[in-house]
Amino acid sequence: MIEGANKQKSFYEHLVYIGTRDDTGVGTPDAEIAKECLREYMEGFQERNPNFYIFNAVMHLDEATPHLHINFIPIGHYKSGLEVRNAKAKALEEMGFGKGEMANNRWRIREWEVLRDICKAHGIEISEPKKSRGYSYTVEEYGEHQDEIRRLEEEKAQVETELTDKQAECEKLDKQIEQKADQVKAILNYIPAYEKEFQIEDECEQLCEELTSLLNGKLSIMKHSDEIISKAQRLSKIMKKLSNSTHKSGDTVYALRERLDKSLKETEDVRQRLKDKSGECSELHRDNSSLQAQVDELTEFVSLLKRCEPLKYSEVRQMQEHIHAQREQEAQQSSVRKKKSWGLE
Repeated sequence: MIEGANKQKSFYEHLVYIGTRDDTGVGTPDAEIAKECLREYMEGFQERNPNFYIFNAVMHLDEATPHLHINFIPIGHYKSGLEVRNAKAKALEEMGFGKGEMANNRWRIREWEVLRDICKAHGIEISEPKKSRGYSYTVEEYGEHQDEIRRLEEEKAQVETELTDKQAECEKLDKQIEQKADQVKAILNYIPAYEKEFQIEDECEQLCEELTSLLNGKLSIMKHSDEIISKAQRLSKIMKKLSNSTHKSGDTVYALRERLDKSLKETEDVRQRLKDKSGECSELHRDNSSLQAQVDELTEFVSLLKRCEPLKYSEVRQMQEHIHAQREQEAQQSSVRKKKSWGLE
């Protein structure tokens, strides 16, 4: 096909065939079935690909097997400059195949699935898609995919490390909450028994029972923190009235109230920190999932390359090893130069 000065292709060719000379040779009954499948595929090509201007579509029946040539110009629409241009990437994007180098691969897979369904309806099973004309990447582009996978893997490992650290910190905060809850319970158990005086004693006992019930678990503390603080404050007021006549082990009720208030405040602070760390963990989980999706997509591409183009895959690997060796050599040379300039040798 003709290319312009900027290497822009004037048009693209889509080649489609079914079977080989041995199983679908021209003139055989299976070739007639293949011809009908190709005809149905060709009839629906334009409707499936509205951004491809087809100027030639022909089926050849004079070679080994029936095969179809579809020549088209991809049309992209822009808001600035020329509104309509020959642009395959833009055409694929407008047809819903996304951006980037994998868009063309997604389009090829969709077209293969269409042909597979047509053939299946006619009683033919076809293999996975293979490399076709108009579908090629340079060695440098293949190398970039490998480098991108490596970069994403490193970034994913870093996120997983951060996630592990955050989870460890959350576990530490869990233990702190349990410790504070035990302290509050100990203070409540330390409150001396009061002489029965009218309704004050009943109210004190009721408050103690309710606080003990609410402090049975860290989830209960987090959920009912406001209620716990309110009841503790009410209990503190009653205890303050009786503090002049109430002592146990040398500690006044007022001192116990101070310790209780401090422990409740510390528990609330720890609960808030745990909430913040849980939010950070959730965000890291989302980042990790996003990175894994990118790694899976690029890994799928490299796997497809390895199966369909083993020679080019080997060439890419050799080029990558050469590039990495050069980078290591340059890093060593740079380190030696720095040592000399700093007078370390």
